[in-house]
Amino acid sequence: MPKPPSTDAVPAIPDVLLVVGEPRTSEPLSALLELAGYRTVVVDRATHAGLLLTERRFDLVILDVTLPDTAALRHSRRLLAPDRPAVLLLTGTGEFLGSLPGGGTGRSRGGAPGPGTGGQPAASGRVAEVLARARQLVGSQEPAGWDGALRYGDLVLDDATRRARRGERTIELTPAEYRLLRCLLVNADRVLSKEQIGRHVWTDPPTDSAIERLVSRLRRKVNGEQPALIHTRRGFGYWLGRTVQP
Repeated sequence: MPKPPSTDAVPAIPDVLLVVGEPRTSEPLSALLELAGYRTVVVDRATHAGLLLTERRFDLVILDVTLPDTAALRHSRRLLAPDRPAVLLLTGTGEFLGSLPGGGTGRSRGGAPGPGTGGQPAASGRVAEVLARARQLVGSQEPAGWDGALRYGDLVLDDATRRARRGERTIELTPAEYRLLRCLLVNADRVLSKEQIGRHVWTDPPTDSAIERLVSRLRRKVNGEQPALIHTRRGFGYWLGRTVQP
């Protein structure tokens, strides 16, 4: 007799093809996407992207329209197929230009810069805008039965309410603590460097001491009198998980 579906199902990891020529744009964007739970492949040529699209399936393509060889994708069969990936269009500096939903059912949409980005958004603001657009396009791929919460053991973070709890204990979080906890949960059992955490939690590069203070506050709230879940791996960074080192 087949087993019933698990009630603890989590979303499949969306695959993103990042086609951007400028490393100053592609590197922070790829890092932030991965910390937010996406799996990325980065190339700097549209011709290379075209080959990859024939070899594997992607949920989202983020394309720098200023690349000189973008014509190579114009007639790509994968981008014209009924089950095509969604597409985000950017400039080389990461400014959002428009999007095309996957599946061939939507029409291309332009978009104004998101809140706080202004007419000439900073690089961090552009990256955050792209991440928000990516979530809009591929967020519907969450499987039935997933309630939008991230879990690790008895620790639960509800994305809808921005609240956390551990067992029966409610954990009140500041916005920065919420972003840090989400980052750690998405990357559970993986050591994250201060640089990786800084990219995800702050819009501007933080000092090491600012990261240490934030981790310390969150650690006290999450661990409390219960078995520790947030740990330090000296010389490497921080991680969320059991007491055995990853």
